Amino acid sequence: MISAWYLPTVISAAALGFYDICKKHAVRENSVMPVLFFATLSGTGFFVLMTLARGDAAQMFRCSGSGQVLVALKALLVSSSWICVYYAMRELPISLAAPIRSTSPLWTLAGGILLYREIPTWTQALGMAVILTGYMLFTLLGGREGFPWRSRGMRLILAGTLLGAASALYDKYLLNVRRLDPVMLQFFFSLDLVAVLGAAWAVRARFGHRHPFVWKWSIPATGILLILADFCYFYAVSVPAAPISMISLLRRCSCVVTFFLGAKLFHDVNLKRKAAALVLLLGGAALLALAK
Repeated sequence: MISAWYLPTVISAAALGFYDICKKHAVRENSVMPVLFFATLSGTGFFVLMTLARGDAAQMFRCSGSGQVLVALKALLVSSSWICVYYAMRELPISLAAPIRSTSPLWTLAGGILLYREIPTWTQALGMAVILTGYMLFTLLGGREGFPWRSRGMRLILAGTLLGAASALYDKYLLNVRRLDPVMLQFFFSLDLVAVLGAAWAVRARFGHRHPFVWKWSIPATGILLILADFCYFYAVSVPAAPISMISLLRRCSCVVTFFLGAKLFHDVNLKRKAAALVLLLGGAALLALAK
């Protein structure tokens, strides 16, 4: 029988794949900070409307003072990760940036074992190893495309990936240890993100280089898709005994969607060689689904 956390995680992964495609389209030859701010603002507005339509408005405001501080810390962590990733996405090919971004489960896996004592079964461990092998192949193939690790884009995508892994471990703490309500968490987290990114944009505009900003349809689409992905993700993590290490691994299979659609749209190269790594990702995801 498929675990209760598996299907929401798969839906979240698919939404993340389309989110990456829209994100790449939005930041391509565009100013990053206003793109990030308006995408987040659009996502927050969509989340509020969705919550009101579901009749869960009362849940949004059930947050203590200490809970709001905890959520604000998550917003700072995620904002830092997104700023790094968005700037890297503007510079790197999507077939390289997305798989490298997907290596975050390696660090989440290590943290899940050390902090939460998540010991996988043999089948789950095999699935995790297969997925990680696929991620590593993506990274090696991308290195042949002329993007050394010392380049600005590669340093930024690595920093964003490590911060994203830390955020996944923090989610486990907020939802399963502190028992914060998922709807409330996403609501205050979204509001805090708008505030933090708005302040970051203001600082960047005042003291940084001003890149021309162009409005694109993909900007609000980026925010809305992320809200859908996070809604499914928070539900999966809130399932009792849900393993954060395996959820993070499976969620990063979003690069499958990115590969098939994004690489074609943005005319990336070496697609045949990267297809072998995709087979490993799918095989590992199947092992996770069948594990008991």
